[in-house]
Amino acid sequence: MTARYKKNRKHRGHVSAGHGRIGKHRKHPSGCGNAGGQHHHRINFDKYHPGYFGKVGMRTFHLNKDKLHCPVVNVDKIWSLIPTEKRLYFAKNTSKAPVIDCKRAGYFKVLGKGKIHTQPVIIKAKLFSKRAEKKIKDAGGVCVLQA
Repeated sequence: MTARYKKNRKHRGHVSAGHGRIGKHRKHPSGCGNAGGQHHHRINFDKYHPGYFGKVGMRTFHLNKDKLHCPVVNVDKIWSLIPTEKRLYFAKNTSKAPVIDCKRAGYFKVLGKGKIHTQPVIIKAKLFSKRAEKKIKDAGGVCVLQA
C-alpha cells in the first residue's frame, strides 16, 4: 500500500495518532494470536469457544483413513447415476435392465432410503445395506458385489 492511502496520513498534526494520550501504543499488550486462552483471555474462550482445550477419545497411532472412506448413495437416487438419454432409453425398453456402476460414479455403498423404480436394474457396488438389497431384489433387480 502506498503512503498516501495509509491511515496515518489523516493523523498528521494530531499528537498521539488515535492511540490515546495516557497509555502508550505498545505492539501486542495482551499477547499475539491465541495467547492467554487459559489465563487472561479465559472468559472469551469459555464463552465463545467451549471445548477448545483438552482431549477426547482414544488415540489411533497409525490411522489409515482409506479404510474408513465409504461414500454412500441411497436407493431413491440410484437412477440419477445414469445419464438422461440412457434413462429415457431404458424407460421405453423395459426388456433390458440397465447396469449401474456405483463405484465408477464415486459411491462405495448403497443404502435403502426411499423408494426404487419398479423397473429391474443391475447395481454394482462394494457394499449394500440389508434394506437396500431387499428393495432392489423386490423390484426384480440384482445386487453385484465388487472388490
